[in-house]
Amino acid sequence: MKNTTTILIVALVSLFASCSNEKHEKGFQVSLTSENNDTERENGLSKDTLKFETKPSSVLLTGVQNVRITTIFKVNYNKKEKTTFVGSNSYHYNYYGKDSETGNNWNGNLMPGFEAVYGYNMVNVSHYDIEKNKQKYFFEKPVLIRTVYFPSFSNDTLNFKPVSRNYFIVTVYNEDTNGDGFINFKDLRRMYLFDIQGEKQKALVPENYSVFKSEYDSGNDFMYVFAQLDANKNGKRDENEPIHIFWIDLKNPQRTGRLY
Repeated sequence: MKNTTTILIVALVSLFASCSNEKHEKGFQVSLTSENNDTERENGLSKDTLKFETKPSSVLLTGVQNVRITTIFKVNYNKKEKTTFVGSNSYHYNYYGKDSETGNNWNGNLMPGFEAVYGYNMVNVSHYDIEKNKQKYFFEKPVLIRTVYFPSFSNDTLNFKPVSRNYFIVTVYNEDTNGDGFINFKDLRRMYLFDIQGEKQKALVPENYSVFKSEYDSGNDFMYVFAQLDANKNGKRDENEPIHIFWIDLKNPQRTGRLY
């Protein structure tokens, strides 16, 4: 009964958090446009327009001891209530990656060796190298980040073997692809590989696709990424456009390909 109650409370908190943010547009304005509707003006997107304040969240411990990252959030303005609010870190979990017979212990992480963080209007990631005393940002200008996969601090195992990652994967809306003057969830969602020093290496899925979900293959230590092709080149997902599946070898993420 206690566990059921806990699950129910967590579910209700998630529901309320979702409802409280429903009326607020996720994203931000990047160019002046005469097409802003009343909803966008009410949510304050026109007020803070092309320049806005940001605030850091908590420091995230990576599995590489000299590397720490901090998520950066947009300070959001509620014009109607004349208040500001800032997002915070949430995490993706997987409680099925633990099996003593197969030697799997993912410590609740979404995939072995990776933690996955997201949050409301996350717009950048700060990278800090303790040994070099050097700080940098993943992106030169604000973007709308959906998920950051980073090396887990926990000691994960896969098939009795320890798993460690030395890179980052980020899914992001980094361009106003549909030309409406905003970067938001209506644009193409892209996926990038960053090395452990926070330097962008490559797009893991071609940039004319929009990523929308992924699956994990523990037999091969692969990530399968489902993405929709922007076939008509209008910069957004349309229902009748083809869906393809790409694979990423998590042992060596430079190795990628198309499965379907």
